[in-house]
Amino acid sequence: MKIQQFEDKYLAHYSYAILSECERKIVLIDPSRNPKQYYDYAKEMSADIIAVVETHPHADFVSSHLEIHETTGAKIYAHSLTGVSYPFEPFDEGSEISFGKIKLRSLYTPGHSPDSISIVLNHDGKDKAVFTGDTLFIGDCGRPDLREGAGNIQQKRDDLARQMYSSLRNKLMTLNDEVLVYPAHGAGTLCGKGLSEANRSTIGAEKISNWSLQEMTEEKFIKELTADQPFIPKYFGYDVDLNRKGVPAFEPSVNAVKILTKPTADSLNPDMLIIDASPQDKFKKGHFSNSFNIQLGAKFETWLGSIVSPGEKFYLAASDQEQLNQLIERSASIGYESFIEAAIVSDEGKEEMEVADVEKFRNNPDQYSIIDIRNSSEFKSEPIFPSAKNIPLGELRERINEIPTDKPVIVHCAGGYRSAAGSSIVNEAIGDKTQVFDLGEAIEQFGKH
Repeated sequence: MKIQQFEDKYLAHYSYAILSECERKIVLIDPSRNPKQYYDYAKEMSADIIAVVETHPHADFVSSHLEIHETTGAKIYAHSLTGVSYPFEPFDEGSEISFGKIKLRSLYTPGHSPDSISIVLNHDGKDKAVFTGDTLFIGDCGRPDLREGAGNIQQKRDDLARQMYSSLRNKLMTLNDEVLVYPAHGAGTLCGKGLSEANRSTIGAEKISNWSLQEMTEEKFIKELTADQPFIPKYFGYDVDLNRKGVPAFEPSVNAVKILTKPTADSLNPDMLIIDASPQDKFKKGHFSNSFNIQLGAKFETWLGSIVSPGEKFYLAASDQEQLNQLIERSASIGYESFIEAAIVSDEGKEEMEVADVEKFRNNPDQYSIIDIRNSSEFKSEPIFPSAKNIPLGELRERINEIPTDKPVIVHCAGGYRSAAGSSIVNEAIGDKTQVFDLGEAIEQFGKH
Protein backbone atom coordinates (compact mmCIF):
# COMPACT_ATOMS: atom_id res chain seq x y z
CA MET A 1 0.00 0.00 0.00
CA LYS A 2 1.25 3.46 -0.93
CA ILE A 3 -0.13 6.95 -0.33
CA GLN A 4 1.02 9.58 -2.82
CA GLN A 5 0.37 13.22 -1.95
CA PHE A 6 0.11 15.83 -4.72
CA GLU A 7 0.37 19.56 -4.01
CA ASP A 8 -0.98 22.57 -5.86
CA LYS A 9 1.21 25.17 -4.14
CA TYR A 10 -0.73 28.12 -5.57
CA LEU A 11 -4.00 27.05 -3.95
CA ALA A 12 -2.33 25.25 -1.02
CA HIS A 13 -4.28 22.16 -2.05
CA TYR A 14 -3.39 18.54 -1.36
CA SER A 15 -4.85 15.62 -3.30
CA TYR A 16 -4.06 11.94 -2.91
CA ALA A 17 -3.62 8.66 -4.75
CA ILE A 18 -3.99 5.50 -2.67
CA LEU A 19 -2.35 2.52 -4.36
CA SER A 20 -3.01 -1.14 -3.70
CA GLU A 21 0.30 -2.69 -4.67
CA CYS A 22 -1.08 -6.22 -4.78
CA GLU A 23 -3.97 -5.40 -7.14
CA ARG A 24 -2.37 -2.37 -8.91
CA LYS A 25 -5.46 -0.27 -8.31
CA ILE A 26 -5.68 3.41 -7.33
CA VAL A 27 -8.33 5.49 -5.58
CA LEU A 28 -7.97 9.27 -5.82
CA ILE A 29 -9.14 11.75 -3.20
CA ASP A 30 -10.03 15.38 -4.01
CA PRO A 31 -8.17 15.69 -7.35
CA SER A 32 -7.31 19.10 -8.80
CA ARG A 33 -8.49 20.41 -12.19
CA ASN A 34 -5.67 19.01 -14.35
CA PRO A 35 -5.75 15.20 -14.10
CA LYS A 36 -2.48 14.60 -15.96
CA GLN A 37 -0.40 14.07 -12.82
CA TYR A 38 -2.73 11.28 -11.69
CA TYR A 39 -2.62 9.56 -15.07
CA ASP A 40 1.17 9.83 -15.07
CA TYR A 41 1.34 8.32 -11.59
CA ALA A 42 -0.99 5.46 -12.55
CA LYS A 43 1.17 4.72 -15.59
CA GLU A 44 4.34 4.83 -13.52
CA MET A 45 2.81 2.39 -11.02
CA SER A 46 1.29 0.18 -13.76
CA ALA A 47 -2.04 0.64 -12.02
CA ASP A 48 -5.65 1.51 -12.90
CA ILE A 49 -7.63 4.37 -11.37
CA ILE A 50 -10.82 2.73 -10.14
CA ALA A 51 -12.45 5.47 -8.05
CA VAL A 52 -12.45 9.15 -7.12
CA VAL A 53 -13.70 10.31 -3.71
CA GLU A 54 -14.85 13.89 -3.16
CA THR A 55 -14.83 14.88 0.51
CA HIS A 56 -17.23 17.76 -0.30
CA PRO A 57 -17.90 20.22 -3.16
CA HIS A 58 -14.81 22.41 -2.86
CA ALA A 59 -15.07 26.20 -2.94
CA ASP A 60 -11.50 27.18 -3.73
CA PHE A 61 -10.63 24.98 -6.71
CA VAL A 62 -12.29 22.94 -9.43
CA SER A 63 -11.98 19.16 -9.29
CA SER A 64 -11.39 16.82 -12.24
CA HIS A 65 -13.56 14.03 -10.83
CA LEU A 66 -16.00 14.03 -13.76
CA GLU A 67 -13.25 14.10 -16.39
CA ILE A 68 -11.45 11.21 -14.68
CA HIS A 69 -14.71 9.24 -14.60
CA GLU A 70 -15.37 9.89 -18.28
CA THR A 71 -11.77 9.06 -19.27
CA THR A 72 -11.04 6.01 -17.12
CA GLY A 73 -14.46 4.72 -16.07
CA ALA A 74 -13.55 5.29 -12.40
CA LYS A 75 -16.55 5.57 -10.11
CA ILE A 76 -17.14 8.85 -8.26
CA TYR A 77 -17.99 8.65 -4.57
CA ALA A 78 -19.57 11.52 -2.61
CA HIS A 79 -21.99 12.01 0.27
CA SER A 80 -25.62 11.77 -0.84
CA LEU A 81 -26.37 15.23 0.65
CA THR A 82 -24.07 16.85 -1.91
CA GLY A 83 -26.84 16.84 -4.52
CA VAL A 84 -24.59 16.21 -7.50
CA SER A 85 -25.71 16.03 -11.13
CA TYR A 86 -23.03 13.58 -12.30
CA PRO A 87 -23.14 9.75 -11.95
CA PHE A 88 -21.94 8.87 -8.44
CA GLU A 89 -21.98 6.26 -5.70
CA PRO A 90 -23.31 7.48 -2.33
CA PHE A 91 -20.50 7.38 0.22
CA ASP A 92 -22.34 8.03 3.44
CA GLU A 93 -21.42 7.16 7.03
CA GLY A 94 -20.08 3.61 7.25
CA SER A 95 -19.92 2.98 3.50
CA GLU A 96 -16.76 1.22 2.31
CA ILE A 97 -14.59 0.89 -0.78
CA SER A 98 -12.50 -2.29 -0.77
CA PHE A 99 -9.54 -2.99 -3.05
CA GLY A 100 -6.59 -5.25 -2.35
CA LYS A 101 -5.94 -5.25 1.40
CA ILE A 102 -7.31 -1.71 1.70
CA LYS A 103 -10.69 -0.57 2.96
CA LEU A 104 -11.76 3.08 2.77
CA ARG A 105 -14.53 3.92 5.23
CA SER A 106 -16.67 7.05 5.16
CA LEU A 107 -17.11 9.19 8.25
CA TYR A 108 -19.79 11.88 8.04
CA THR A 109 -18.01 14.97 9.41
CA PRO A 110 -20.13 18.09 8.70
CA GLY A 111 -18.88 21.47 9.88
CA HIS A 112 -16.95 23.01 7.03
CA SER A 113 -19.95 22.13 4.88
CA PRO A 114 -23.19 20.20 5.54
CA ASP A 115 -22.02 17.41 3.21
CA SER A 116 -18.40 16.91 4.33
CA ILE A 117 -16.94 13.46 4.83
CA SER A 118 -13.59 12.15 6.04
CA ILE A 119 -12.17 8.87 4.75
CA VAL A 120 -10.50 6.36 7.04
CA LEU A 121 -7.93 4.07 5.40
CA ASN A 122 -7.80 0.60 6.90
CA HIS A 123 -4.96 -1.68 5.77
CA ASP A 124 -4.62 -5.30 6.85
CA GLY A 125 -7.42 -4.74 9.36
CA LYS A 126 -5.91 -1.69 11.06
CA ASP A 127 -6.79 2.00 10.70
CA LYS A 128 -3.67 3.65 9.28
CA ALA A 129 -4.73 7.08 7.97
CA VAL A 130 -7.63 9.49 7.65
CA PHE A 131 -8.18 11.91 4.78
CA THR A 132 -9.93 14.80 6.44
CA GLY A 133 -10.80 17.07 3.49
CA ASP A 134 -11.51 20.54 4.87
CA THR A 135 -12.70 19.27 8.26
CA LEU A 136 -9.42 18.85 10.17
CA PHE A 137 -6.27 20.65 9.08
CA ILE A 138 -2.81 20.55 10.62
CA GLY A 139 -3.13 23.08 13.44
CA ASP A 140 -6.68 24.18 12.61
CA CYS A 141 -10.07 23.08 11.33
CA GLY A 142 -12.15 24.18 8.37
CA ARG A 143 -14.02 27.47 8.33
CA PRO A 144 -17.82 27.17 8.73
CA ASP A 145 -18.97 30.23 6.76
CA LEU A 146 -18.72 29.18 3.11
CA ARG A 147 -22.14 27.57 2.74
CA GLU A 148 -24.37 30.40 3.85
CA GLY A 149 -25.15 31.23 0.21
CA ALA A 150 -23.75 28.38 -1.86
CA GLY A 151 -24.55 24.76 -2.65
CA ASN A 152 -27.82 22.87 -2.62
CA ILE A 153 -27.82 22.82 1.20
CA GLN A 154 -27.12 26.20 2.78
CA GLN A 155 -26.54 26.58 6.48
CA LYS A 156 -25.62 29.34 8.92
CA ARG A 157 -22.05 29.49 10.20
CA ASP A 158 -22.99 29.02 13.85
CA ASP A 159 -24.91 25.84 13.01
CA LEU A 160 -22.00 24.48 10.98
CA ALA A 161 -19.53 25.45 13.72
CA ARG A 162 -21.65 23.46 16.17
CA GLN A 163 -21.52 20.48 13.82
CA MET A 164 -17.76 20.91 13.48
CA TYR A 165 -17.39 20.73 17.27
CA SER A 166 -19.20 17.40 17.23
CA SER A 167 -17.44 16.00 14.14
CA LEU A 168 -14.00 16.67 15.59
CA ARG A 169 -14.76 15.21 19.00
CA ASN A 170 -17.18 12.40 18.24
CA LYS A 171 -15.66 11.16 14.98
CA LEU A 172 -12.05 12.15 14.36
CA MET A 173 -10.75 12.27 17.95
CA THR A 174 -12.04 8.75 18.55
CA LEU A 175 -9.52 7.36 16.05
CA ASN A 176 -6.28 5.89 17.39
CA ASP A 177 -3.54 8.42 18.12
CA GLU A 178 -1.14 6.88 15.57
CA VAL A 179 -3.58 7.33 12.66
CA LEU A 180 -2.02 9.64 10.08
CA VAL A 181 -3.91 12.83 9.19
CA TYR A 182 -3.92 13.88 5.53
CA PRO A 183 -5.83 17.16 4.96
CA ALA A 184 -6.98 18.71 1.68
CA HIS A 185 -5.17 21.99 2.36
CA GLY A 186 -2.03 23.43 3.92
CA ALA A 187 -0.83 26.86 5.02
CA GLY A 188 -1.99 29.61 2.67
CA THR A 189 -5.48 28.33 1.98
CA LEU A 190 -8.51 30.53 2.60
CA CYS A 191 -10.45 27.50 3.87
CA GLY A 192 -8.98 28.01 7.35
CA LYS A 193 -7.12 30.69 9.27
CA GLY A 194 -4.21 29.20 11.21
CA LEU A 195 -2.79 26.21 9.38
CA SER A 196 0.64 24.71 9.95
CA GLU A 197 3.24 24.45 7.19
CA ALA A 198 3.28 20.67 7.74
CA ASN A 199 1.63 18.48 5.11
CA ARG A 200 0.58 15.64 7.42
CA SER A 201 0.30 14.81 11.10
CA THR A 202 -1.27 12.22 13.41
CA ILE A 203 -4.44 12.26 15.45
CA GLY A 204 -2.32 12.12 18.62
CA ALA A 205 -0.16 15.08 17.61
CA GLU A 206 -3.21 17.14 16.67
CA LYS A 207 -4.83 16.39 20.03
CA ILE A 208 -1.83 18.05 21.65
CA SER A 209 -1.17 21.00 19.33
CA ASN A 210 -4.36 21.81 17.40
CA TRP A 211 -6.43 24.51 19.11
CA SER A 212 -9.70 23.08 17.75
CA LEU A 213 -9.20 19.73 19.51
CA GLN A 214 -8.53 21.19 22.96
CA GLU A 215 -10.98 20.85 25.82
CA MET A 216 -13.48 23.72 25.69
CA THR A 217 -17.20 24.31 25.76
CA GLU A 218 -19.18 24.19 22.55
CA GLU A 219 -20.00 27.89 22.84
CA LYS A 220 -16.36 28.86 23.30
CA PHE A 221 -15.42 26.76 20.27
CA ILE A 222 -18.10 28.41 18.12
CA LYS A 223 -16.98 31.88 19.17
CA GLU A 224 -13.34 31.12 18.42
CA LEU A 225 -14.01 29.39 15.09
CA THR A 226 -16.29 32.08 13.69
CA ALA A 227 -14.06 35.00 14.73
CA ASP A 228 -11.72 36.70 12.24
CA GLN A 229 -12.10 34.24 9.40
CA PRO A 230 -10.41 35.29 6.14
CA PHE A 231 -12.41 37.06 3.45
CA ILE A 232 -14.45 35.01 0.99
CA PRO A 233 -13.37 35.45 -2.65
CA LYS A 234 -16.11 36.05 -5.19
CA TYR A 235 -15.49 32.74 -6.96
CA PHE A 236 -16.02 30.44 -3.96
CA GLY A 237 -19.78 29.96 -4.33
CA TYR A 238 -19.37 29.54 -8.08
CA ASP A 239 -16.84 26.74 -7.59
CA VAL A 240 -19.06 24.93 -5.10
CA ASP A 241 -21.77 24.75 -7.76
CA LEU A 242 -19.28 23.85 -10.52
CA ASN A 243 -18.00 20.94 -8.45
CA ARG A 244 -21.53 19.70 -7.84
CA LYS A 245 -22.12 19.62 -11.60
CA GLY A 246 -18.66 18.59 -12.81
CA VAL A 247 -16.62 20.59 -15.32
CA PRO A 248 -15.49 20.03 -18.91
CA ALA A 249 -12.17 18.30 -19.57
CA PHE A 250 -9.14 20.41 -18.70
CA GLU A 251 -7.00 20.27 -21.84
CA PRO A 252 -9.75 21.00 -24.41
CA SER A 253 -11.02 23.85 -22.24
CA VAL A 254 -7.58 25.43 -21.99
CA ASN A 255 -6.87 24.93 -25.69
CA ALA A 256 -10.17 26.62 -26.59
CA VAL A 257 -8.99 29.98 -25.21
CA LYS A 258 -8.31 32.34 -28.13
CA ILE A 259 -4.76 33.77 -28.33
CA LEU A 260 -4.03 37.23 -29.79
CA THR A 261 -0.30 37.76 -30.34
CA LYS A 262 -0.26 41.35 -31.64
CA PRO A 263 -3.32 43.16 -30.30
CA THR A 264 -3.74 46.90 -30.51
CA ALA A 265 -5.96 49.21 -28.50
CA ASP A 266 -8.28 49.46 -31.52
CA SER A 267 -8.63 45.68 -31.83
CA LEU A 268 -9.83 45.20 -28.24
CA ASN A 269 -13.28 45.87 -26.83
CA PRO A 270 -12.73 49.16 -24.94
CA ASP A 271 -15.40 48.30 -22.40
CA MET A 272 -13.94 44.92 -21.44
CA LEU A 273 -11.67 44.47 -18.46
CA ILE A 274 -8.05 43.42 -19.03
CA ILE A 275 -6.23 41.40 -16.37
CA ASP A 276 -2.57 42.20 -16.96
CA ALA A 277 -0.12 39.91 -15.16
CA SER A 278 2.99 41.90 -16.09
CA PRO A 279 5.49 42.88 -13.38
CA GLN A 280 4.31 46.08 -11.71
CA ASP A 281 7.22 48.20 -13.01
CA LYS A 282 6.49 47.17 -16.58
CA PHE A 283 2.76 47.71 -16.10
CA LYS A 284 3.26 51.24 -14.80
CA LYS A 285 5.38 52.13 -17.85
CA GLY A 286 2.73 51.04 -20.34
CA HIS A 287 -0.56 49.12 -20.41
CA PHE A 288 -3.89 49.15 -22.19
CA SER A 289 -6.76 51.22 -20.84
CA ASN A 290 -9.12 49.38 -18.48
CA SER A 291 -6.35 47.12 -17.14
CA PHE A 292 -5.92 45.71 -13.64
CA ASN A 293 -2.43 44.58 -12.66
CA ILE A 294 -2.74 41.15 -10.99
CA GLN A 295 0.88 40.07 -11.24
CA LEU A 296 1.99 36.53 -12.00
CA GLY A 297 2.67 35.34 -8.47
CA ALA A 298 1.77 32.75 -5.88
CA LYS A 299 -1.73 34.14 -5.31
CA PHE A 300 -2.76 34.96 -8.88
CA GLU A 301 -5.80 32.62 -8.84
CA THR A 302 -7.01 33.89 -5.48
CA TRP A 303 -6.96 37.54 -6.55
CA LEU A 304 -8.32 36.84 -10.02
CA GLY A 305 -11.33 35.14 -8.39
CA SER A 306 -11.62 37.88 -5.77
CA ILE A 307 -11.53 40.86 -8.14
CA VAL A 308 -13.33 39.40 -11.18
CA SER A 309 -16.85 38.12 -10.57
CA PRO A 310 -17.92 34.74 -11.99
CA GLY A 311 -19.36 35.29 -15.47
CA GLU A 312 -17.52 38.55 -16.10
CA LYS A 313 -15.62 38.39 -19.39
CA PHE A 314 -12.04 39.67 -19.49
CA TYR A 315 -8.88 39.74 -21.55
CA LEU A 316 -5.86 38.04 -20.03
CA ALA A 317 -2.51 39.70 -20.75
CA ALA A 318 1.08 38.60 -20.07
CA SER A 319 4.62 39.48 -21.07
CA ASP A 320 5.25 36.38 -23.18
CA GLN A 321 3.57 33.24 -24.49
CA GLU A 322 5.02 30.95 -21.83
CA GLN A 323 3.59 33.11 -19.04
CA LEU A 324 0.29 33.36 -20.86
CA ASN A 325 -0.04 29.57 -21.14
CA GLN A 326 0.65 29.24 -17.41
CA LEU A 327 -1.91 31.92 -16.58
CA ILE A 328 -4.60 30.25 -18.68
CA GLU A 329 -4.01 26.96 -16.88
CA ARG A 330 -4.05 28.63 -13.49
CA SER A 331 -7.27 30.46 -14.39
CA ALA A 332 -8.73 27.06 -15.28
CA SER A 333 -7.88 25.70 -11.82
CA ILE A 334 -10.72 27.86 -10.45
CA GLY A 335 -12.97 27.40 -13.50
CA TYR A 336 -12.32 30.85 -15.00
CA GLU A 337 -10.95 29.84 -18.40
CA SER A 338 -14.40 30.16 -19.99
CA PHE A 339 -14.54 33.85 -19.00
CA ILE A 340 -11.36 34.72 -20.94
CA GLU A 341 -12.47 36.63 -24.05
CA ALA A 342 -8.94 36.30 -25.44
CA ALA A 343 -5.42 35.91 -24.10
CA ILE A 344 -2.94 38.48 -25.33
CA VAL A 345 0.82 39.00 -25.52
CA SER A 346 1.60 42.65 -26.12
CA ASP A 347 3.82 45.62 -25.32
CA GLU A 348 1.54 48.03 -27.16
CA GLY A 349 -0.23 49.65 -24.19
CA LYS A 350 0.34 53.40 -23.89
CA GLU A 351 -1.36 54.12 -20.56
CA GLU A 352 1.04 54.92 -17.71
CA MET A 353 0.94 55.28 -13.93
CA GLU A 354 3.11 57.75 -12.05
CA VAL A 355 5.60 56.31 -9.57
CA ALA A 356 5.17 57.43 -5.96
CA ASP A 357 7.67 59.86 -4.47
CA VAL A 358 8.20 57.98 -1.22
CA GLU A 359 10.13 60.75 0.53
CA LYS A 360 7.49 63.32 -0.31
CA PHE A 361 4.85 61.00 1.08
CA ARG A 362 6.91 60.24 4.19
CA ASN A 363 7.29 63.95 4.94
CA ASN A 364 3.71 64.94 4.08
CA PRO A 365 1.36 61.97 4.62
CA ASP A 366 -1.53 64.33 5.43
CA GLN A 367 -1.45 65.58 1.85
CA TYR A 368 -2.64 62.16 0.60
CA SER A 369 -5.73 60.02 0.93
CA ILE A 370 -4.23 56.76 2.18
CA ILE A 371 -6.07 53.59 1.17
CA ASP A 372 -5.05 50.45 3.04
CA ILE A 373 -6.24 47.43 1.02
CA ARG A 374 -5.18 44.74 3.48
CA ASN A 375 -7.83 42.47 4.96
CA SER A 376 -9.82 43.92 7.85
CA SER A 377 -8.12 41.67 10.40
CA GLU A 378 -4.68 42.81 9.22
CA PHE A 379 -5.74 46.44 9.37
CA LYS A 380 -7.05 46.08 12.93
CA SER A 381 -4.13 44.10 14.32
CA GLU A 382 -1.29 46.05 12.68
CA PRO A 383 -2.24 49.69 12.02
CA ILE A 384 0.36 51.54 9.93
CA PHE A 385 -1.04 54.99 9.11
CA PRO A 386 -3.56 56.55 11.55
CA SER A 387 -5.42 58.39 8.79
CA ALA A 388 -5.70 55.41 6.41
CA LYS A 389 -9.05 54.16 5.19
CA ASN A 390 -9.35 50.39 5.01
CA ILE A 391 -10.99 48.97 1.87
CA PRO A 392 -9.87 45.33 1.40
CA LEU A 393 -8.74 44.50 -2.13
CA GLY A 394 -11.57 42.04 -2.72
CA GLU A 395 -14.11 44.83 -2.02
CA LEU A 396 -12.31 47.66 -3.79
CA ARG A 397 -14.23 47.72 -7.08
CA GLU A 398 -17.56 47.82 -5.27
CA ARG A 399 -16.47 50.52 -2.78
CA ILE A 400 -14.49 52.79 -5.09
CA ASN A 401 -16.89 55.70 -4.48
CA GLU A 402 -15.74 55.80 -0.84
CA ILE A 403 -12.34 57.13 -1.92
CA PRO A 404 -12.15 60.94 -1.85
CA THR A 405 -10.67 62.71 -4.86
CA ASP A 406 -9.72 66.03 -3.23
CA LYS A 407 -6.13 64.82 -2.64
CA PRO A 408 -3.73 62.49 -4.41
CA VAL A 409 -4.48 58.87 -3.47
CA ILE A 410 -1.79 56.43 -2.32
CA VAL A 411 -2.58 52.72 -2.04
CA HIS A 412 -0.73 50.22 0.11
CA CYS A 413 -0.94 46.64 1.36
CA ALA A 414 1.51 44.62 3.48
CA GLY A 415 4.28 43.96 0.98
CA GLY A 416 3.50 45.43 -2.45
CA TYR A 417 1.86 42.58 -4.38
CA ARG A 418 -1.75 43.48 -3.62
CA SER A 419 -1.18 47.22 -3.91
CA ALA A 420 -0.11 46.79 -7.54
CA ALA A 421 -3.58 45.41 -8.25
CA GLY A 422 -5.36 47.83 -5.93
CA SER A 423 -3.71 50.97 -7.27
CA SER A 424 -4.48 49.93 -10.85
CA ILE A 425 -8.15 49.44 -9.93
CA VAL A 426 -8.30 52.87 -8.26
CA ASN A 427 -6.42 54.51 -11.12
CA GLU A 428 -8.86 53.16 -13.70
CA ALA A 429 -11.81 54.40 -11.67
CA ILE A 430 -10.71 57.86 -10.51
CA GLY A 431 -7.33 58.52 -12.16
CA ASP A 432 -8.94 61.21 -14.31
CA LYS A 433 -9.97 63.10 -11.15
CA THR A 434 -6.82 62.85 -9.02
CA GLN A 435 -3.35 61.33 -9.00
CA VAL A 436 -3.16 57.70 -7.89
CA PHE A 437 0.03 56.14 -6.55
CA ASP A 438 1.15 52.68 -5.49
CA LEU A 439 3.33 52.68 -2.38
CA GLY A 440 4.44 49.18 -3.39
CA GLU A 441 7.30 47.50 -1.56
CA ALA A 442 8.21 50.81 0.09
CA ILE A 443 5.53 50.00 2.68
CA GLU A 444 8.21 47.92 4.40
CA GLN A 445 10.02 51.16 5.29
CA PHE A 446 7.10 52.26 7.47
CA GLY A 447 6.70 50.78 10.93
CA LYS A 448 3.60 50.46 13.05
CA HIS A 449 2.08 53.71 14.29
